Parts: sequence; structure tokens; C-alpha cells
Amino acid sequence: MPIAIDAPVTTTQDRLRVGDWIVEPELNQLSAPGKAVKVEPKAMAVLLHLAKRPGQVVSRETLLSDVWPGVVVGDDSLTQVIIKLRKALGDDSDRPTYIQTVTKRGYRLVAPVLPPAATPSIPRWRAWTMVLGVLAAGLLVAAGIWWNSAERTKPMSRSADAVATELPTLAVAPFQALGEDGHESLLARGLTADLLTDLSKSSGLSVIGFSPMEGRAGGEASNQAEARYLVSGTVQRVEGRLRLHVYLAERDTGKQLWSERFDRASTDLFAIQDELGPKIVHMLPAKVSEAELRRMAQRHTRNLQAYEYYQRGQAALLVRQGSGNEAARQMFRRAIELDTTFARAYSGLALTYAADYRNGWVTDGPGALERAFELARTASEINPDVPETYWALAYVHAQRREHEQALKYLERSLTLYPSFADGYALMASVKTFAGRPAATIPLMRTAMRLNPRSGYLYFLVLGRAYFFLGDLEQARFNLDEALKRNPEYLETHVYMAALQVLLRDKSSAAWEADQIRALEPQFAAKRWLENYPMTDSEQRTKIMQALTQLSL
Repeated sequence: MPIAIDAPVTTTQDRLRVGDWIVEPELNQLSAPGKAVKVEPKAMAVLLHLAKRPGQVVSRETLLSDVWPGVVVGDDSLTQVIIKLRKALGDDSDRPTYIQTVTKRGYRLVAPVLPPAATPSIPRWRAWTMVLGVLAAGLLVAAGIWWNSAERTKPMSRSADAVATELPTLAVAPFQALGEDGHESLLARGLTADLLTDLSKSSGLSVIGFSPMEGRAGGEASNQAEARYLVSGTVQRVEGRLRLHVYLAERDTGKQLWSERFDRASTDLFAIQDELGPKIVHMLPAKVSEAELRRMAQRHTRNLQAYEYYQRGQAALLVRQGSGNEAARQMFRRAIELDTTFARAYSGLALTYAADYRNGWVTDGPGALERAFELARTASEINPDVPETYWALAYVHAQRREHEQALKYLERSLTLYPSFADGYALMASVKTFAGRPAATIPLMRTAMRLNPRSGYLYFLVLGRAYFFLGDLEQARFNLDEALKRNPEYLETHVYMAALQVLLRDKSSAAWEADQIRALEPQFAAKRWLENYPMTDSEQRTKIMQALTQLSL
């Protein structure tokens, strides 16, 4: 069978040589003179997939969909497989001779791919044809390796080409509060979230874990496998002084690249924040424009008390219960009283009124939604350069069933903040509401890659999309994951109840119906759908028919 130069691998069970290793798929084994290494089936599948296209970039999306067909997994799963493959092959991620990471694109196999030395089942003339053809491909790949290797020996520069090929990835670990004071914990959380926001303004930097709407300032360092660089820090407030120690390190090696200790009056918090983002960016091989540096230095408020009230409001809002919603509203109002130009506080206040409408917590639902819309527009007019303002405005438009307008604002936010995971997640949600659940899946892949420690809402969005796509097993898996993370969120139980009806599991469906009534004693499916942002009539009918069978 003739072999194309760019695809010298035959079926997945054929033995082949990759660099110095003989690859034996049927044994999940790599062997070289004097040694043999076992690898996981998924690792073997990834290696074979790359070997089908030696020298070519294979996107992460392609590998995820082909190696994990029909299953949505985070990018961390692929990253861990690549790490294990490199370890088995004895490869170095910084100077790869087997698997090269092409940032923002995927991976490519840079080692030559050949058939094993002896292949008795193939006629001699045909074997030589294969070898010569593959050697030609190997020479082309080797030429590419030589060129890349020569380029790597040059001094590091900040040229546009270098940045485009090697876009730095960075994670921010939650800053640690050194004291017992609850104010310090709020301050640490706020500093982390704001630093993530500031760094995400750079188009030359990929920031992982930027998810302000979930209220988590960043993932644990051990779970940021995608990031090459890691920022961490400690916060302490002592007798009117703010002590902040910030570190920048290479994640894989632990090598510290930069650190700085700030010991200033607490009132200097915003001046410290102005300095922090640009200082970190200057230490990275990232291309950042002067305009982006100026945007980083823009503070959302200069009032320390308003800032603290805002952080308290965010914490209360994320409880997503009526009492917490009211507490959040009071905190946001106090923040606005102290700083009438605090756009993020207006966005938070808008979301409290949108929650009143969505959850039926007030008698005048339409009035609450209109108030949410006014506040979201006010926030955007005060400062359109903040992800929360776009997100809040898009969310309110979605509740008003103005999905195209919501998508327009989300697209704008992602242009300004390419690492905004929650922007992708809300866009995915709106796509399902508008009757396009298939478009939700790739958007959620991106959101989960950017935010590997995704919370329950991400899994709910996936479960909902799979429910309407008719993939009930995937729907159940993701709804289960959502319930593990938050067993008290009503909408997840609503979809799980409808799912169990479709699966004909009467006992589980009845149990979910009881959970719904426990969370919302007056729950009625028809009334719930009245305030639900879904506009697709077939989808509304599908869920309504399922819930009707449970007398909900």
C-alpha cells in the first residue's frame, strides 16, 4: 500500500519507529535497545495520532475529539497525557526532539517516523518504496527540526513572530492571607481576581483560570498544568500597613524569576495594583503594547472601603439564594454610595435584580428585569473596559430573550479579554437558549481549557446542551458533576428530573421531583418556563412534556 509523505503510518495496530523508539500499539509499549516502557492506552492513541501527521501541527481540539470521542474532558486530560508521553520518550518540553508544543495551536511530532527495520509480510520492493518515501518525509521533517533548533539557539527576542509562535501561558494562584482577619481574606481574594483581570488585558499573554463571575480568583497551582509561568503571593495587614509579597516562577522547574515585597500604608493598595500587572508582564517574553499597559493600570475604584464592600457583595451573590442576593445588593449599594463611578459595583447590583427575576423572588419580575437592564447599561457607560460590565449586560439581554444582542456584547468582551473563560461559558449557554446546542460544546471546551477548575455552572451548561442534543448519557454525566459541586441549585435538578423521565427511570425521576419541591415548595414547571430565557419552541416543549409527567 503506497504511503503519502506526510502520513507514513498505517493502521493503529502496525508497529513503527518514532525516533529511537519502536512503537508497539498492540502492547501499549515503547521499546529501545535494552529497555521497554509501558504507556497508557490514551497516551498510545495520542502518539499514533501525531505519528499520522509527522511535522504537522495537530490541534488540541482534534486530539480531544478523536482520542476521547463523545466525551467532554478538560484540556488538562490531554496535557497530562502529553506529559506522560514525554516522560516515556525521554523528551524535554523546552528543547523537544519528539513532541513540540505549538502554543495556541496544538502539538506536532518532530521526530522522524519510519517503519520498523524488518517487516517480513511486505514484499522487498514495496518495503524499499515505503522506506524511501518515508526517508524523504523524514528529511523534510529533519530540515524543519534543524531550522527550529537553529532558531532556538538565537538570543531571545520580543519579535512579533516569536511571540506568535510562543505565546506565554500564565496562571495566578490564590494569594494567601497570613492573618486570621476576615478582611485579609477578602483583600487576598480581591487582589488575585484583579490581577487576573489586569493580566488578561494583554493580547500577548494567555491567562488560565480567569473566571471572575464564578468568584474564584484562580485555580490551585497543581491544577494549572497548561501554564508555563505561575504568580503567587501573600497578603498581610498590620496596624494600617499592607504587606504584600509577590512571586513569579516557572511552573515546571520552580525557578523563581522575580519577586517583590511591598510594605506600604493600606491606603496605597491601588498604587500597588497599578504597578503589579505591568511589572509581571515585563518579566515575561510577551509582546504588550503601551495601550495595554495603560489599561492594566486603570483601577476600578480608588476608594478602599468601596472596594471591600464590592468584594463582600460578590461573595454573597455567589451563594445564589434569596437571602444572599439581598445581602449582596446592600453591599453593592454601599460601594456605589462611596464611589458613584464604580462600574463593577453597578454590574453586581444589576445581577441581583436579574436573579430576582430569574428565580421569582419578587412579585414584580418584569420590573426587576428592567431595573437590572438600567443598572447594567449604567455600568457599561461608566466603564466599558471591564469584563464584568459586558458579562452583566449580556446576561440581562439573555434574560430578556434578546440573544443576538447578548452574543454581540460577549464577542466584544472576548476581543478585549481573550482569556475570559466565563465569557465563553455564557456565550455557550446563550447558544443553547437560542436553539443551537451543538454550538455550545466547542465553546465549553474553550471555557474549560481556560478555567480547568470549572465550577458547577460549566457542567450544567454542558448537561443542558447534551440533553437537547439527545445524548442522554453525556447529559447525565455532566449534570451529575454539576450536582456534586452544588447539590442545591434548582435548575440542575430540573434538568436531571426531565432526563430521568427520558431514561424511563421512574424512581430516580420521582426522587429528583422531590428534591425540586424541597428546594422550591411552590415550583410549577409552566411558571418556571415563563421566566426562562429559552426561545426555541421545540426545546421548551421537550422539557415541559418531561416535567409534566412528574406533575411538576
